[in-house]
Amino acid sequence: MNDLDPQWPLPWVRAALGTGVLACLAEEDLHGYAIAEQLEQRGLGRPKGGSLYPLLSSLEAAGSVDASWVQGERGPGRRTYRLTDAGRARLSEERTAWRRLVAALDPTLDTSPAEKGEQ
Repeated sequence: MNDLDPQWPLPWVRAALGTGVLACLAEEDLHGYAIAEQLEQRGLGRPKGGSLYPLLSSLEAAGSVDASWVQGERGPGRRTYRLTDAGRARLSEERTAWRRLVAALDPTLDTSPAEKGEQ
């Protein structure tokens, strides 16, 4: 496995990719390449543009993210993505759903939000 490969089976990564993008954007506004880097650092592998950019477009259409062009200091501008309030709510709901899934798969794990410092 190389550094670009996900830590988990590909079907799991595909299922979690939207939530992963929202989680990256919860920390800061990012352009597409930086999102891909963040996903890789989180163990989801580096998605190709053919899967990442359509996902970003669908998150934008759903109102979960806003996109704007930011002029680069050197070179062309970049489309930068920002999490909206609706996106934060969606991320919170999806994190809760993932915790419930983990608990269903292994009831011995404590997946409560308080343990994670989340509300």
